[in-house]
Parts: sequence; structure tokens; C-alpha cells
Amino acid sequence: MKIFVYNIISQVNNGGSVQETVTIDSEKDIAIINVHAGLCSSTTIFDYKHGYIASRVLSRRACYILKMNRQTTPTLDQLKQHIYDMQALDNIFSNKYIWVKYNPLQSLITNVDWLLFGSPTEQLCKHVPLYKGEVVGDTDNVRAGACAKAGLLGIFGISICADIRV
Repeated sequence: MKIFVYNIISQVNNGGSVQETVTIDSEKDIAIINVHAGLCSSTTIFDYKHGYIASRVLSRRACYILKMNRQTTPTLDQLKQHIYDMQALDNIFSNKYIWVKYNPLQSLITNVDWLLFGSPTEQLCKHVPLYKGEVVGDTDNVRAGACAKAGLLGIFGISICADIRV
């Protein structure tokens, strides 16, 4: 069995810290990232076998899923290397973020095909609303106050933003 577990403690802007637990399972071809940050806590699954990224954000009581872009998403080996580099170089930081938007009224998935998304995503998201996310190319119109951060902070973060127009 090839399972690697990493604990990362990162400093945040307000002087506090955030703990992240990263589990990489090479046999199942997934990475699970748990961000422990109170109400801002999240769990994100990078499922390379099925080609999806799913994030469950505690404060939103919902899951967000998007198709994985294999050209921009780091491989499992690259994630392991980034984590090793962070630990060895005392918290090297990357500001690479994927900005994901969803529309609460239009992107709710009601008939979920769990075979398509895979059992790790089903276990994470089965009992909460599931929204289809869309990668945002132009971040000029994104209001950061409406966003939740997930993913692997400092390496490959995901900002999930509600696309609400009033």
C-alpha cells in the first residue's frame, strides 16, 4: 500500500495558523486535503482516476465539483514534491489558485451519477447539495468576500465563489 500522510501548519495573514492534512493514496490515485480552520474548514479530493476535483466547505454545507484539467492540475508526484519542498524550505509559498464559480440556482446537480464522480466523491458529498463548478478565467469581477478557500493552501488552492447577480 502506498499511502503518504503529511501534516502542514501554515501561517495566515492575521497571525494565526491553519493546519492541513494531506493524504496521498497512489493505489487509488487520489489526494485528500483536509484544511482545519474552524468554520473555514474544508475537505478537497483530487480524484485522478475519475478526473474530478470535489470540495466540501464546512461553513457552506455543500460540495462543489469540477472537471480536472490535467494540464494545470499537479500530478500526485508533483504534489508530494511540493509538500516536501515546503517542509524542507520552511514554507515556500505559491499563490497559484484556481478560481471556481457556481450559481446557486443554476448549477445544483439533482440527479447525481456517483459512478461518474467515483466513490471518494460520493462519500464526501452524498448528504449535502452538490454544485457544478466552473473555472473562472477573468478574476477581475470576482468578489473575494463571497469566496471560500479550499484545496491545498499555498500550493494549489481553490477559491470557490458564488456567481450571484442581483
